[in-house]
Amino acid sequence: MAKKAFPLRVDDEILKAIEAWAADEFRSSNGQIEWILHQALIKAGRAKKKKENKK
Repeated sequence: MAKKAFPLRVDDEILKAIEAWAADEFRSSNGQIEWILHQALIKAGRAKKKKENKK
């Protein structure tokens, strides 16, 4: 999976909450934001299905 960098402006209180949550789960803040976004996409039914490996 290719990753693309882009600037993100986040309210200071939200960022502090994300940083604390990330620390609790041994993730970076960036990793936590990616995880949160991925979970939101799944919940909304918008995440792409992973291709199954066929042998």
